[in-house]
Amino acid sequence: MSIFFAVAFVLALGGQSVAGLAAFNEEQLEHGAAAVSYLDFVTSSDFVVDVAENWQSEFLQFFLFIWATVWLVQKGSPESKKPGDVGTGTDEEQLVGEHARPDSPAWAKVRGARGWVYSNSLLLVMGAIFVLSWLAQAVAGIVVYNDEQATHGQPPVSFVGYLGSADFWNRSLQNWQSELLAVGCMVAFSIFLRPRGSSESKPVGTPHSTAAVESE
Repeated sequence: MSIFFAVAFVLALGGQSVAGLAAFNEEQLEHGAAAVSYLDFVTSSDFVVDVAENWQSEFLQFFLFIWATVWLVQKGSPESKKPGDVGTGTDEEQLVGEHARPDSPAWAKVRGARGWVYSNSLLLVMGAIFVLSWLAQAVAGIVVYNDEQATHGQPPVSFVGYLGSADFWNRSLQNWQSELLAVGCMVAFSIFLRPRGSSESKPVGTPHSTAAVESE
């Protein structure tokens, strides 16, 4: 599965770069500017900002989804724990510390900072990638924005000024709303709808009000 999505990602990113170069050069020629090479385009702020604004919204989506599944439940959804299981669970349930198995990850067997980091490692990594992608979007976005400002004879804005601009928040929020809608629909639709054989679905005959963990 990892290989499939890695290959699909590379193909999609490559396709975006080729199509993006064609669109960018068309716009360049329309404004009397010279076309750019493929290498110049994929290292440009125009390409980086488009990629980064999508990456940050995807990782924000999964960061919020992972965090929400710790504390919130949705009755009947396989994306949720069953009602009553809210929270981080006991050490015994989580197989940490003295409750760890011989084949448990090494950091699951220790207490202190290492134990805490590993217990929250997926959230920490997803959150870090979101923040870094959002920062990359901001850095590349201000270059693109100020280029457009110069084209229209307007003064450039500072980095802080760009962070408060409508352009920055439009780029961010247009992606956030679509990602949050998709996750919300997946959680709600999975109560009533099934893809047979998927680990993201309850068994086809499971009652709507029953979560997958309750049917095992």
